[in-house]
Amino acid sequence: MKNDEILIPHSMHKELLVLERWTDQFPWLVAGFTTRHGGNSRDPFHSLNCGLHVGDHSEDVVSNRRRLLQLTGYAEQEWVSANQTHSDHLYHVQPTDGGKGLHTLDSALQDIDGIFTDSPDLFLASFYADCVPLFFLDPVKRIIGMAHAGWKGTLAQIGPKMIKEWQSKFQSDPDHILAVIGPSIGGCCYEVDESVIEAFLQVTDINEFVIPTNHRKYMLDLKKCNVEFLKKAGLKGVNIEVSSWCTSCHVDLFYSHRKEQGRTGRMTAFMGKREEG
Repeated sequence: MKNDEILIPHSMHKELLVLERWTDQFPWLVAGFTTRHGGNSRDPFHSLNCGLHVGDHSEDVVSNRRRLLQLTGYAEQEWVSANQTHSDHLYHVQPTDGGKGLHTLDSALQDIDGIFTDSPDLFLASFYADCVPLFFLDPVKRIIGMAHAGWKGTLAQIGPKMIKEWQSKFQSDPDHILAVIGPSIGGCCYEVDESVIEAFLQVTDINEFVIPTNHRKYMLDLKKCNVEFLKKAGLKGVNIEVSSWCTSCHVDLFYSHRKEQGRTGRMTAFMGKREEG
């Protein structure tokens, strides 16, 4: 781990990495990312799997989610999660959405990959095992949000769409918005075929994010792609921080769909805010 890593292991709980720079600066904020450790799931989902859609026992998944809520100080009725579909669809989470998605996929927000809120006392959760987690914060307007960006979501520019949505809905100033690109599969490990590269070339010059390999395969750096798209959307480069963690390189700590050939669990990216006392 680099010394400047943005997601820091929690001093007491092996289950959590925390966005310490954000939470230290803004005491009303909770934000972080789970590891694969400290839960109840059995192999091959050992052990803190929080994904209901991967074939794990639902009672173990719900137990793991309750553990996460306990560690972060949130209640079950404050949890909100979506049934992610690699779309670019965003959803403004309201207080009436509290509790959605905790126990079943059917109760989750449907066909949504980006969630955000300006309301306190809600715990936003989204799930990952190589795809890129995008964290967003406007500390002036007190808006929080996350986007699930695999190659399809990155290509559809779900991150910039979040920025534009905040500008439209809240009159958010892009100069104030902070972003973190969380642990995901790195350019060191993410090999794609020519059709993916061709799709990206329709929207941007990605030569600096791609390394050709053999047989028309390419190593693609989705983290760098997302940085470039966010800058083009108006975010300052100094306001975008990137995790050095590669999920495929560190299956001792994270789940990796690619490395573990699809039979694995999901980490949780989470954010919540409280009213300051």
